[in-house]
Amino acid sequence: MIADNSQPTTDNCSKIAVIGLGYVGLPLAVAFAKKYPVVGFDINQKRIGELMSCKDFTLEVSDEELKEVITINHQLSTNNHQPSTGLLCSATLSDITDCNIYIVTVPTPVDKYNRPDLTPLYKASETVGKVLKKGDIVVYESTVYPGVTEDECVPVLEKISGLKFNVDFFAGYSPERINPGDKEHTVTKIKKVTSGSTPEVADMVNNLYASIITAGTFKASSIRVAEAAKVIENSQRDINIAFVNELSKIFTKLGIDTHEVLAAAGTKWNFLPFKPGLVGGHCIGVDPYYLAQKAQEVGYHPEIILAGRRLNDSMGAYVADEVVKKMVKKGIQVVGGKALVMGFTFKENCPDVRNTRVIDIIQALKDYHLDVTIYDPWANPVEVMHEYGVNSSRELPSGQFDTVILAVAHNEFSYETVKSACKENSILFDVKALLDKNLVDGRL
Repeated sequence: MIADNSQPTTDNCSKIAVIGLGYVGLPLAVAFAKKYPVVGFDINQKRIGELMSCKDFTLEVSDEELKEVITINHQLSTNNHQPSTGLLCSATLSDITDCNIYIVTVPTPVDKYNRPDLTPLYKASETVGKVLKKGDIVVYESTVYPGVTEDECVPVLEKISGLKFNVDFFAGYSPERINPGDKEHTVTKIKKVTSGSTPEVADMVNNLYASIITAGTFKASSIRVAEAAKVIENSQRDINIAFVNELSKIFTKLGIDTHEVLAAAGTKWNFLPFKPGLVGGHCIGVDPYYLAQKAQEVGYHPEIILAGRRLNDSMGAYVADEVVKKMVKKGIQVVGGKALVMGFTFKENCPDVRNTRVIDIIQALKDYHLDVTIYDPWANPVEVMHEYGVNSSRELPSGQFDTVILAVAHNEFSYETVKSACKENSILFDVKALLDKNLVDGRL
């Protein structure tokens, strides 16, 4: 039960701090800022400067939408009044001291051994712990395995703040469901799972999100249930994609077009419409490892989950192998041959390069001693170099190539654009099956 002297407050009394202003945090902060006073906190000073100038490099929030919420906040603040709505973006800790709802939206990556890396969560919890007060609620949105909120994050909050969990402060978990680049299924239009550390707090957290989520909310019975629900959403997709990726490998050997098979099978009402391809990004390619880690901690070795991960992680090298085989059959020199990879982001029409598996194709091609050029009009070359150590360009390179791999289905990639980069005797491989099968030399 909630202690009498530490009643948490929400609704009209809420001032919200969103910790982490990336692909998840910024859209959420903007949505809340239309109804509540919100401070978006991020340690990246450059990011704060861009946002306060109403620019979002992730392209998840438009300049106009940012101007709307940030302008409201500035107008009310200059009159020395507590703003009733609006967004202030800041890297200054003192700006979040008077908030009573803290929502943590930092990333949860894996390390080079595919082990969960909770460092961003620990650091964010330390930050919140420094300003935590009696009656405050801390809600986590980051994807985690069951138990992280209460077993890993809460002890950090208690240690730094000196407060007692479920007596002085409270916790909730509401997993993010942001789909980067998707302008239809935006944050308020996706049903939200919520939970809280006590029944009363669960109601408060649910009501808070329900006030902005037009798609509705689902209140889970516990924080652990909500954590588990999130981590299996993407694990399920990963396994299904692994299945069709394996089918693609089989049907290629049988000389059958995979997409024609899927179209035929898809005429049955309950056939699931998954397609083969690379599996990257901050969720599907990462979340299964979080579930697998927890399963192994309790003595269970997850076979299907890890088998799906292995198969999906093999697809980049598989594409490169198929391309090289086709080059050899066509009499095209492999060593020293020029290859163009079109697309580097983890999905189409989005600048997000986190955990892109296109890099696997590139590395495998380089292992065959091909000269690889990367073209992506969406990806930031500076970010690509920083994260992966490879050069990329937003402009279509001049000249023609021995092989062109269409790796991402950006709208800019028409057949004419792709074909213009090909030599007369070349290989065109379409990873995303974007083009007519009769116009390419191979596809998944």
